[in-house]
Amino acid sequence: MAEPPRIEDLRTALTERSFPAVGLWNRLEGRPRTVAFDRALRAEIRDPLWLLTRQWQLGEFQGSDAGTAVTATYSVATATPSRFRARSGAPQNLPGDRPLETLAERRTLPFAFGADPVSFDLRLAIGRRWLKLLGKQGGLKHLRKDYVDKYRIKEPDPFTDADTPRAAHSEVWSVLQAVADRRMDGYEFYRHLKNNGHAWEGISGTALLRPQLASLGAQLVSWFDGLFDQPGQDAAWDASRLEHRFSIAAAAPEGGEKVLTAQEYPGGHLDWHAFSVDPRGPLGGTAPAHAPLNRTVFPAPVRYSGMPLPRWWAVEDGRTNFAGVRPDSTDLARLIFLEFALVYSNDWLQLPCDLPAGTLASIRGLAVTDVFGQRLWITPAGSGQDEDWQRWSMFTLDTIGMEDVAADTSMFLPPTVPKVAEGPTLEEVSLIRDENANMVWGLEKVIRLPTGEGRRGSEVVAEILAHRQRFRPAPTEDTARAPIAYQAMSSVPENWVPFIPVHVPGSNRAIRLQRAAMPSPVDGHLVRPRTSLLREGFDAGDPYFLHEEEVTPAGTRVSLAFNRTRWRNGRVSVWLSAHRGLGRGEGSSGLAFDTLVSTAPTPAPDRRNPCQDGVL
Repeated sequence: MAEPPRIEDLRTALTERSFPAVGLWNRLEGRPRTVAFDRALRAEIRDPLWLLTRQWQLGEFQGSDAGTAVTATYSVATATPSRFRARSGAPQNLPGDRPLETLAERRTLPFAFGADPVSFDLRLAIGRRWLKLLGKQGGLKHLRKDYVDKYRIKEPDPFTDADTPRAAHSEVWSVLQAVADRRMDGYEFYRHLKNNGHAWEGISGTALLRPQLASLGAQLVSWFDGLFDQPGQDAAWDASRLEHRFSIAAAAPEGGEKVLTAQEYPGGHLDWHAFSVDPRGPLGGTAPAHAPLNRTVFPAPVRYSGMPLPRWWAVEDGRTNFAGVRPDSTDLARLIFLEFALVYSNDWLQLPCDLPAGTLASIRGLAVTDVFGQRLWITPAGSGQDEDWQRWSMFTLDTIGMEDVAADTSMFLPPTVPKVAEGPTLEEVSLIRDENANMVWGLEKVIRLPTGEGRRGSEVVAEILAHRQRFRPAPTEDTARAPIAYQAMSSVPENWVPFIPVHVPGSNRAIRLQRAAMPSPVDGHLVRPRTSLLREGFDAGDPYFLHEEEVTPAGTRVSLAFNRTRWRNGRVSVWLSAHRGLGRGEGSSGLAFDTLVSTAPTPAPDRRNPCQDGVL
């Protein structure tokens, strides 16, 4: 075979393309001796050369001069929270028979709008309980009718303005007609007992039965007080911020007391990230810290679904699709997650450390022993100054309002429950911004009826408006009116409560929102809030102020519902709580000023008996 031509000037030959790039080539092809490849795919151990080649190809021979952790010894100082304080109230002992959500979220029973401080569902339940207690006593059964007559439920009068919330709704009217003069108003009797009244007062023929009635009255009060968890005088709900604020305290490992404060807890799920270390003062706790927990354990590699497998012959499943995660260049959380999952996941180890709920834990020391017998002392990654932006930590607590202070590396497991059953929404208020009217409105979307259930606010006010128009005097005919009239301000639905900006005391620039009132389109009287969320301070004659920054452009939603859960000792806790969430953006009330309206006469309202026309 002739030799290929010799290229003297390679650069010129490549530029002028005088010679082909590849002159000749050879290829080695294997000749299989069988048609089945099952044995070749087994990667049997008697083929060490092939296995070593695959290990080299996958980079398994590229390692660092380090040992693998085999044992770890740690010491953890633990303490149990013993004190609780709602907002700026008086500290009290933290009970251990109920979850922390109960103390943080509980509030007094709502005031149903109108003349009913407590809804009729609870009134009937308390009355039924008392009559049942009397029925169990053989000599007291005959007194049940006397108690029904003294604490009877009265039928509402549709012609009285005070009974409008009861008579305007057909369902409420039907319920009250069914129980009026037939059932006992238990709440009135309960309030009589709570005000140091006697159970036999006003009941004739009970001179010899007073000891038994006193005992049953105490049972009734104890039963109802234990039915719902209610705060005493101090509640954690901050109406001006629309969030819960409370503090708990536990013994610090270094001595003294450590206070943890939840400044902006909106309600719902309570976890460690709601708390911050509060250095402003102790709560007077005296419970000592527990003995340190010293334990030697075996580290285990971190495992998760979809983790890259370390060996070539394992086939990964498709439950986790990392290709479907498409983070932006500014989405640091997802970028860090992907880098950990795909690059550094096999460098992490986990150590078992079982701690009960309601524990403030601080690691005193951690020593790791590797396969070479070397012991390494591990320090916390989050140590350093609390305000250092280069400090990195997970599951640690920050410090309130302190600079140049050491970071707190303790971990808090709050005494909470994993699941809380939430009842139907009783009240719901949406705080929205109305740019057209340049105002903030509290839209009562769900209003609690006197019978206890929640109903859409627009339907409630529409029925009340129709009821008042029915009893409104017929307008006199005025033939001298012009076809149009000047209207200074239009009306809005009665479930829209206005908030107007006012100056913060002592400031000429800062403002806050104050609850106001709009005139009714029927008789011009001022419309009052119908939800307990917006009636804050109203019954006591106090104004209600709301911080302006709490109503964002996206709006704020606050709901009220009963919650129920079971603690680890089996005790059932039921409490009423408010939950804050995001709204659905801005809105418009339709409020307009300086408009011309038509004066054409409207049809006269139906003057028939409201009890017979199917409305009430």
